[in-house]
Amino acid sequence: MTDIEVQVEVQPNSPEQHSFGGLQEDMSGERDSDCRESLNTGQGEVEEPLSLLAVVTLAPPCGDHMACSCDCEACNCLEMRWIERHLQSIELQLQFLMSKADDLHDCLVDGQGHLESEALAAAVPSFLYICQPFFNHLESTSTVSQHTPLPFDVYTRRVQLLDFSQQLCDRLEQLVLTYASYNVLCLDETEPNSVSHFCIGQSQLGPLRVTTFRYCKPTPYLARVDTGLYKRMRWNVERLRDEQQTDEESEAEIVGDTVYYFLCYEDIPNVHAEASRDNQDASDVVRMWSIGQWVQVTPDTEDIYDWITCEVPQADYNRLLFLGSEEPSSCSATDYLQQLLLSHKTTE
Repeated sequence: MTDIEVQVEVQPNSPEQHSFGGLQEDMSGERDSDCRESLNTGQGEVEEPLSLLAVVTLAPPCGDHMACSCDCEACNCLEMRWIERHLQSIELQLQFLMSKADDLHDCLVDGQGHLESEALAAAVPSFLYICQPFFNHLESTSTVSQHTPLPFDVYTRRVQLLDFSQQLCDRLEQLVLTYASYNVLCLDETEPNSVSHFCIGQSQLGPLRVTTFRYCKPTPYLARVDTGLYKRMRWNVERLRDEQQTDEESEAEIVGDTVYYFLCYEDIPNVHAEASRDNQDASDVVRMWSIGQWVQVTPDTEDIYDWITCEVPQADYNRLLFLGSEEPSSCSATDYLQQLLLSHKTTE
């Protein structure tokens, strides 16, 4: 698997999705048999509430919202009412998905010796895919009003939506790491079937469609070259031809190449280490986080034959924003990236 991967959309009737069954509640105490059954049946338990969520996602925030053209205060009021109405249902959906993640964890830990590893290995990627509509909903909802000042109560609800996204992201990351510790999943992105990262949402900023991915653990920026950089997140940014296209119109025409941005860290020498020798906590290196852009080096042409003969693409890292020594949350990092994109858009 190369450093820049082609994003393949899994269709609703794909074998990968049907390989996953919604996990049933373990009420009888027979954990092994329940886990075996839940890995093969009951997909409707997961799909039904997610289908309802998809309807909410595709619907306008309010019946009159689309007709509103310039009354910003009225729009904000409508948005506030819409968020209030859906916040509780979104939280219930989060609890549902978190419980399914717990079930998958328990199936591995409590019944690993009795369940086929292939079934377990197929269940997690499918569950990650099933969670994508929820992430997309939170992303689109939390970015809907970023161009206008928000009332305090609307702002606090936006923060809560981002917190929901962060909670599920953290839980899925821990789930994948647990499966990897049991050698059920591989995190090495050079392997074809690895689960090195997963999608945590898609949103739209004007003509830009941003898809966000989270790496389950720090991963070398380049697969086979030691650059000292380790990536934790990736954003695929596509420019759509029609600025009026919305997230649900997945067939929107893409203009130009996809641009890739990364959240990375690197350990740099601490120039003040010598002066701090008396301080036992002083380190010779300082970890620095930044957001940067993938800059293609090889192959440097659009010739398909050059890509076929190139085993692993190589690229430089163009640092655009330094974030300090503390790792930002996935939601905070995405906010930084969106602000960066918007600032570039206003200067064009």
